Amino acid sequence: MVRNVQIRLSLKEEGDPNGLQKRVATYLGLPEKELTIHVLRKSIDARKPKIYFNYKLAVYINEIPENRETYNFDYKDVSQAKEIHIIGFGPAGMWAALRCLELGYKPIVYERGKNVKDRRRDLRAININHIVNSESNYCFGEGGAGTYSDGKLYTRSLKRGDVKRIFKSLVHHGATPQILIDAHPHIGTNKLPKVVKNIRETILKYGGEIHFNTKVTDFIIENNQLNALVLNNETETKVNRVILATGHSARDIFELLHKKEILLKAKSFAMGVRVEHPQHIIDSIQYHCKGERNELLPAAAYSLVEQVKGRGVYSFCMCPGGFIVPAATAPGEIVVNGMSPSKRNNLFANSGIVVEINVEKDIPKYERFGPLKGLAYQKDLERLAFTSGGRSQVAPAQRLTDFVEGKLSPDLNPTSYRPGLRSVPLHSLMPKIIGSRLRNGFAAFGKKMSGFYTSEANVIGVESRTSSPVNIPRNDSLEHPDVKGLFPCGEGGGYAGGIVSAAMDGERCAEAAIVGL
Repeated sequence: MVRNVQIRLSLKEEGDPNGLQKRVATYLGLPEKELTIHVLRKSIDARKPKIYFNYKLAVYINEIPENRETYNFDYKDVSQAKEIHIIGFGPAGMWAALRCLELGYKPIVYERGKNVKDRRRDLRAININHIVNSESNYCFGEGGAGTYSDGKLYTRSLKRGDVKRIFKSLVHHGATPQILIDAHPHIGTNKLPKVVKNIRETILKYGGEIHFNTKVTDFIIENNQLNALVLNNETETKVNRVILATGHSARDIFELLHKKEILLKAKSFAMGVRVEHPQHIIDSIQYHCKGERNELLPAAAYSLVEQVKGRGVYSFCMCPGGFIVPAATAPGEIVVNGMSPSKRNNLFANSGIVVEINVEKDIPKYERFGPLKGLAYQKDLERLAFTSGGRSQVAPAQRLTDFVEGKLSPDLNPTSYRPGLRSVPLHSLMPKIIGSRLRNGFAAFGKKMSGFYTSEANVIGVESRTSSPVNIPRNDSLEHPDVKGLFPCGEGGGYAGGIVSAAMDGERCAEAAIVGL
């Protein structure tokens, strides 16, 4: 017999190795020895000073439990199969390729960057020497921006695909099974490279191809049909179906499509800054504690949103126990992003705090750029951050209270951002439409979370790559309405907002691309 049970454990009960077993036995009125427990879901309720762990369980009574840790994917040998070409090997491209294997089609992937191992040298170069490799960085390379990220797996796109299937695929390729249980699962930047490498090996094992250091530099289109790709400005490759999964930072792709007069649309997005607190401050706020948090509790996170002057101001990609990284994709720009290791044991907590930008109303001076107006706006703010930071990867920054009060910080707090910070009047450098709303937003957040508004936090610029400022249209068949054989996909097309939603969209595009092939 199997019973579905929901149980709450106190911190003391959670600390007892047999606490869950005891609690369930008491709840069911049965001996512990008759019960085998399988955890389906686990979350923490810290809304009040007394903290609870919430469990959703499958309890097997005098019964051998089914094996829930087996994940079978029907990958086929596709070495001689029909080809689907995929541009980009981030989450959308990876799962498009994996789905092709299941469907019996051969994925041929072109990735402008390097494999996950070789990519590390370029990440070190940007952090230590401030050298940005425009083809290999935190955004470009094997696994895309998802490889060197927190690996947060939360998504609201529950109607766009099977979320659990993506989670099981991640576990199949080396992620911890814990992601199937946690209410807010994450993998960690230290573990993601192995998962990405394993996905690559699966694709190659079953006959797919992955070409690194291979950049698509042109599309050959005849009679509204995509017939070929030009690779690295020299090699022309015939194609039939192409999944375009280049991510939201592949600006050259947007510019190429626009130059070829392929339909694009400007898309609203968000920009702002990254705020960094000592982790103990966030812990004390969220867990109602003084000093160090209980060892059973993970580094605390937060989610904040406020309406300011008709625009949303909200936290984005919150990284507890994490660090801030330079995410520029070209020389002459500053872009910051955040990530966390699996244990989330860094001394700092950081989060993007961003403002909604309505491209139809908020940036009239950029109308001359047409569908690329949001992209041009992004670029200008990133160049301004680069100049104000001292023309290196040193980022412009200000203490949080000084940012809100509009005064230069005489010094800055310690930071996890390795290239370093420079004190500048960031409040006056940010466009008014962003800066004024951020100041009001921070003040409001301080009222919602007592202690959040503090001089111990730094505000660091700029957080500009929250999502694509360009939409590559597609019809109900997921194909571009004007270019047959082109399937815009994932974050770069404007159809996803994270690892899981991009992966699901990659699968959907693979399923759409094979129709009629």
